[in-house]
Amino acid sequence: MKLDAKTVAALNLGDKPDVVYWDDVLPRFGYRLRLSHDGKRVLRSWLVQYRRSGASRRITIGSAEVFKPEQARAEARKILARVDLGEDPAGDRQARHAKDKLSLRSQVDAYLALAATEVRSSTLRDVTRYLTGPYFKPLHGMPVDKVTKADVASRLNAIRRDHGNVVAAASRAKLSAFFVWALQDGIVEHNPVVGTRKLAGNKPSDRVLSDSEMVRLWNACEDDMPQHYGPVIRLVILTGCRRAEIGGMRWSEFDDPDNPTTWTLPAARAKNGHKHTLPLMPMACNIIKGVPHMVNRDQLFGGRSDAGFVAWDLGKRALDALSRVSNWTPHDIRRSVATKMADIGIQPHIIEQILNHQSGHKSGPAGIYNRSSYEHEVRAALAMWEDHLRTLLAGGERKVVPYAPHAVT
Repeated sequence: MKLDAKTVAALNLGDKPDVVYWDDVLPRFGYRLRLSHDGKRVLRSWLVQYRRSGASRRITIGSAEVFKPEQARAEARKILARVDLGEDPAGDRQARHAKDKLSLRSQVDAYLALAATEVRSSTLRDVTRYLTGPYFKPLHGMPVDKVTKADVASRLNAIRRDHGNVVAAASRAKLSAFFVWALQDGIVEHNPVVGTRKLAGNKPSDRVLSDSEMVRLWNACEDDMPQHYGPVIRLVILTGCRRAEIGGMRWSEFDDPDNPTTWTLPAARAKNGHKHTLPLMPMACNIIKGVPHMVNRDQLFGGRSDAGFVAWDLGKRALDALSRVSNWTPHDIRRSVATKMADIGIQPHIIEQILNHQSGHKSGPAGIYNRSSYEHEVRAALAMWEDHLRTLLAGGERKVVPYAPHAVT
């Protein structure tokens, strides 16, 4: 029997709930009839069936209400041709169905869950904001391996239009890092970010604050700042530490919370993953002792966040207005501290130690063998820096006279 419009119209279930009639002209091509779940209707569909690796495989071409007999036959020939070439269309369909369940958003969530165990909380918050926020939301429901370069480029253009180049560049970097992970785990076969237009992000700053700007910032911090922003900035000036390291300070990180003399930044909070201990000079110690110790809260600064101080934008706007210093960032303070320490004669390797840099004299083989923390030299350098600041704040100017050895005659 050849399955055509005339023959299939005469077919019925008989006394069976499910039956397949096979075509005599095209083997493995069939017409299926089965009762619906409620038993009130007969469902009719076209299929092909074949064997692969000793097992029977079946593919439904589609409903007989949609596919006419000759359309179904033509589709069956295509499928069976692939089978005869050694392919497994049913297995491919199953694999595609499984991949379709792997949406971009579901895999982003898996990526973030893994990142939570490997990166700092501040980095995780930043990556989460870019990947789960509105920037790539139109792509979240797509199968992750179906996201194309055109899809990514379209979103990056929209982000650039609505939020500017800097946000678009950061978004691109975060999405590319995600797809590198997905590529390494075999979830996708390519990174669709590759080849999209690179956008100019933030250029590295070389801003060094002048002595008068540093004094103005310090003095402006005397006013009431949001969530203790003033003490945070003053401690950044005194130590040269990163803003997040100071903003996340905890009472448990001091040798004596009531009268601290040293502060240890744990490896988990350090950008480079290295624990860092700094001696506290009198001015820094007095600032810390002046911070109210809230019950049941280990963090010195901030309100409720486990990260400590988080109101960076709000605090900086207030400090900009009070100090009248413009075009600066807290990281510029760190650079300025390092520069001015060098200006007053502190050795570069001691400055690196204060900044917790694992570069220069601590990079490569030298860092493997040289494990010194330069404790005495660091303490002397911080005392020298604090004395220099105190002189500037008092309105004086500390002059460093270079040593010139006498000529030998």
